[in-house]
Amino acid sequence: MITVVGTGTGAPVPDGVVAGAALVVGGRRHLDAVELPEGAGRIVLGPLAPALDAIGEYADKGLPVVVLASGDPGFFGIVRALAERFGAGRLDVRPGVSSVATAFARLGLPWDDAVVVSAHGRDLRTAVNACRAHPKVAVLTGPGAGPAELGAALGGGRLLVVASALGDPEHERVERVTPAEAAARDWGTAVSVVLCLDEARTPGAVRTVAGPGAPPAGWALDETEFAHRDSMITKFEVRALALARLGPRLGDLVWDVGAGSGSVAVECARLGAAAVAVERTADGIERIRANAAAHGVDVDVVHGTAPDALDGLADPDAVFVGGGGRELPAVVGACARRARRTVVVALAALDRVPAARAALTDAGLRCEGVLLQSSRLAPLPGDVTRLAAANPVFLLWGVRPPATSEGAAK
Repeated sequence: MITVVGTGTGAPVPDGVVAGAALVVGGRRHLDAVELPEGAGRIVLGPLAPALDAIGEYADKGLPVVVLASGDPGFFGIVRALAERFGAGRLDVRPGVSSVATAFARLGLPWDDAVVVSAHGRDLRTAVNACRAHPKVAVLTGPGAGPAELGAALGGGRLLVVASALGDPEHERVERVTPAEAAARDWGTAVSVVLCLDEARTPGAVRTVAGPGAPPAGWALDETEFAHRDSMITKFEVRALALARLGPRLGDLVWDVGAGSGSVAVECARLGAAAVAVERTADGIERIRANAAAHGVDVDVVHGTAPDALDGLADPDAVFVGGGGRELPAVVGACARRARRTVVVALAALDRVPAARAALTDAGLRCEGVLLQSSRLAPLPGDVTRLAAANPVFLLWGVRPPATSEGAAK
């Protein structure tokens, strides 16, 4: 049997759990905190594969193994690797309190509505985008993805709570800092978890399902759901296909360029993505902010004209381009060169389609498109109905091909 014990956040290793072990595996500080049985093997966790091999050798001989881990080892912990290698039936898991639960407890906050994301050995951008989009996020950090890196990538608008050495009565620290303050410090190796909070919304509401809020009941909302000027808004039929091609999701960053009312940015945010709306008019900026507030989402609003206004923004996963004008090819090209996944372009003018298509393909994206023509039911006098045709719209989308194994090797 392989006994997995969670410790390190205030919960000591239960008496006797290590006493009969033939092999004890764990981090150095966990091993130093227990008295090993005479003759027992000891492995300090580093690379996981050699440790798993050693555990297998002992377990296959019927010798008891104890694995010491931090907090709840079934929560972004070693239980997954052990269960995949040896089968869940061979594990006796004794969880401690996770660092996430402990950190929120130190603040007196509920965390059933928190998004928990791991940046340990993973791309930090997913955690950054989750922090941009959601009011309550816990980030499990790692080398090269700690509070300083998170703060530098995140910018303003959030409070960071850095919890270090949780459960250690002598060294535990829970510090509230701005992202800029976090970016300016060396936090060492004792960080347990970083909480990223929108203080105005941290208490949250009563929940039925844990985790981020339930996905919206509907999308491609009617134009009446948004403030707009003279019907200058992406119509819901066009928005429906645009959203399907953008594929916004938790951890993504989406640009809405030439945002107008910001309807696409708001819908992407409702679906869990971090959204940036770029708009050149001052009244448009105010409408976007009002629409985001009305739908209870965060949209980062940039006042400027693309493509210059795109400088300094983090690279997006997906981009929607809804504006036009002579600069359209340059705007589409700038977006296509930086988008990680896809660019969607809505066009009312036939003359601009070839240039937009060329800008997508020249940036290495595979381009497809469709002409959308729709007619809506409209009442007539005498209790009859007619079809009212909407202006046709070209929708182009460019998708970045997956990297080949040869390209990935380079």
